[in-house]
Amino acid sequence: PLQCHAQGWLPVGDGHEIYWETCGNPMGAPALFVHGGPGAGCTAADRRWFNPQHYRIVLLDQRGAGRSRPAGELRANTTEHLVRDMEALRRHLQIKDWLLFGGSWGATLALAYAQRFPQCVRGLVLRGVFTATVRELHWLYAPHGAALVYPAAWQRFTATIAPSQRAAPLPALAAALHSGDPALEDATAQAWLRWEGDLMDFELHREQGASRAASTSDSALAGAAAAARIGVHYARHDFFLADGELLQQAARLRDVPGVIVQGQRDLVTPPASAETLHRAWPLSRLVRVPEGGHASTHGEIAQRLVEAADEFSMETSHERQRFHA
Repeated sequence: PLQCHAQGWLPVGDGHEIYWETCGNPMGAPALFVHGGPGAGCTAADRRWFNPQHYRIVLLDQRGAGRSRPAGELRANTTEHLVRDMEALRRHLQIKDWLLFGGSWGATLALAYAQRFPQCVRGLVLRGVFTATVRELHWLYAPHGAALVYPAAWQRFTATIAPSQRAAPLPALAAALHSGDPALEDATAQAWLRWEGDLMDFELHREQGASRAASTSDSALAGAAAAARIGVHYARHDFFLADGELLQQAARLRDVPGVIVQGQRDLVTPPASAETLHRAWPLSRLVRVPEGGHASTHGEIAQRLVEAADEFSMETSHERQRFHA
């Protein structure tokens, strides 16, 4: 574990202040960890993907998430706002360009930023690619997708809403999370956060009846509610991206190298998205992990991610070109 050597809150407008911190080598190559969710926030463990001798490691909590203020705020909270916030932080920290490292939603947001500001991105390390296409949304949030693979998990996921609403559950889940009934809001938040966890458990062939333990402290409940509200807010608005937008704009990454690490058993973000992105992005390298699922903690996935970050710490453009040849 690393201690951060600088931290603060950056006002970004609309009443939002985003929390940021840096650690590692203050004179090193800048690298930004882009967290998932949406709404998850960063943890101390997220500092550990990067060699602290080589990298100036930057973490930020996205609008409404983690330690950013106000917690759980949905107003002026879209993908476009988050991209602008990342750029505002880059300027605030006086960084010329940086490596972006993200998985799942973090990969989505990293791609959106890199396509908007390719000149500010020295490289991308992505895991469990999610490009927010209609196909991916239906896989996660419709009864004919992942629900068919693990029906028990889908039943838990939709347990707090009426059966008639389960064909398109997102509006009903949003209503439940804002119902004013603390018990219903907590149960819905826990169900939302457990859905991906159940799929990751199933990837590893754990006992189907097992589920992740829910935290019960007041602070944990408040954090779960905020994260779930943000997650549902983004999902029900198609993550504020047009269908296929990130794939259609992949040409903007023509000068940006990247590594995509993809578990072949990933049930949250199946491998088809990573394969499609790789074909559309000439400077990408796809690392397939046959036994890996969605979790970054899987041994080989973690190893490949660390190796990719280490490779990008090479300083000369010649070495980078040789690596991606």
